[in-house]
Amino acid sequence: MTLAKELASVIGQGLVFENEMMRNHTTFRIGGPADVLACPETEEGFIAGLKWCKEHDIPFYIIGNGSNLLVGDKGFRGIIFKICRTLDWVQREVIEGRTLDESKIIVQAGAGIMLAKLAKDISFLGYKGFEFATGIPGTLGGAVTMNAGAYGGEMKDVLLSVKAVDMEGNVHEFTLEEMALGYRTSRVQTENLIVLSAVMEFKKGEMDCIIEEVERLAGQRKEKQPLEYPSAGSTFKRPEGYFAGKLIQDAGLKGYRVGDAMVSQKHSGFVINVGEATAQDVRQLMTDVDAAVYEQFQVHLEPEVRMIGEFE
Repeated sequence: MTLAKELASVIGQGLVFENEMMRNHTTFRIGGPADVLACPETEEGFIAGLKWCKEHDIPFYIIGNGSNLLVGDKGFRGIIFKICRTLDWVQREVIEGRTLDESKIIVQAGAGIMLAKLAKDISFLGYKGFEFATGIPGTLGGAVTMNAGAYGGEMKDVLLSVKAVDMEGNVHEFTLEEMALGYRTSRVQTENLIVLSAVMEFKKGEMDCIIEEVERLAGQRKEKQPLEYPSAGSTFKRPEGYFAGKLIQDAGLKGYRVGDAMVSQKHSGFVINVGEATAQDVRQLMTDVDAAVYEQFQVHLEPEVRMIGEFE
């Protein structure tokens, strides 16, 4: 029995695919074949799959929308679990204030729901605090994992608690304080956990002001970010005391290219795929950029993009 068939017997038929090209599952549109791609339909099926992999010593990796990810050209040996179309539920509960106004809303959502869609839904209901997330292309789980943020807002500003599973299949619940959220980091990262769901709270706001802010940020993103090209978002973390994009621009690297991987002309903090870029093109470009920035400014750039799989 093949690896795919064995896993399908655990999580369900029709949910497991062999030799699936990961370029079809990443926002970079780059990546070779995963031995197996699994799309469990339920939280229970997902956890059962994790436990099965651990019991059989099978390498695995979890993705959502495939943003912030670079998969090697030779692919991934093992199993990729994709959760963006499975753990995508949401529940809302309005909490009435003393004046009987709908003063705030509690939202519990699965890790696989698209963050931008959830943020727009909350904003268009008239609740504030999530406008910053309306343009972030990943899933809620990924956003919680890295404490995603933009334009002055971060996930830590709206989170109440998080439900996660460890690599042994044990489920844990953490309060906001227990999550240890920092700049692009969290307890989920440091303890190698996987987010299953999160609970968030939003306060009632002025609908006109909320929509105006959503539209303003959307216009800002369109103007300043290379949304017309495949990318993984911001390529490097912000060095303390600096901005990665500014350092790259000042190093004269705007438009620098390796194969079809290029430093964006619009925003130097983005590496974009302008055609048929390979993972090796991107990795080499990132290495070159870091070296040039360090030579000129003595600052190293730490990748924000995660790299998995086998490269050339």
